[in-house]
Amino acid sequence: MKKLDILIVKAFVGPFVATFFITLLVLVMQFFWLWIDDFVGKGLSTGIILEFTWYQMAALVPLALPLAVLLSSLMTFGNLSESFELVAIKSAGISLLRFMRPLFIVSLFLCFLAFLFANYVMPVAVLKSKTLLGDIYITKPAFELKEGV
Repeated sequence: MKKLDILIVKAFVGPFVATFFITLLVLVMQFFWLWIDDFVGKGLSTGIILEFTWYQMAALVPLALPLAVLLSSLMTFGNLSESFELVAIKSAGISLLRFMRPLFIVSLFLCFLAFLFANYVMPVAVLKSKTLLGDIYITKPAFELKEGV
C-alpha cells in the first residue's frame, strides 16, 4: 500500500466514524419519536426501553452505513481539496481513478461487512426485539391501550 493510499484512508476513517454515529443517532431519535407515545406512562423500566432500543438500533445500522460512507467520502475529498492536496495529487500526474481506488476498496470492504451484518446480526436482533415487544404486551396490558381511542 502506497503512502497516498494510507493518506486517503486515514483521512476517510475519522469522518466515517463520526458521520456513522451521527446518522445512527438521528435514526434512533426518529425511532424514539415514533415509539415515545407507547413508552411514556406505561410503567416500563428504563432497562427494558434501553434493551428494546438496542435491538432496534441493530436494524438501523444498514440504513446509517450508506449515508455515512457518502457523507464521509464527500468530507474527505472536500478536505483534501481545501488543503490543496488534491491539486498536488493531480499535478503529480495521478489520475482521478487512481486516488479514488483506496476509498473504493474500503467501500467494498464496508459493503461486505454490511452484508454479513444484515444476514447474521440483524435477523437475530429483530427477532429479539419482536420477542421483547411480545413479552411487554403480555406483562403490561396497558401497553396495548392507545390514548384518545
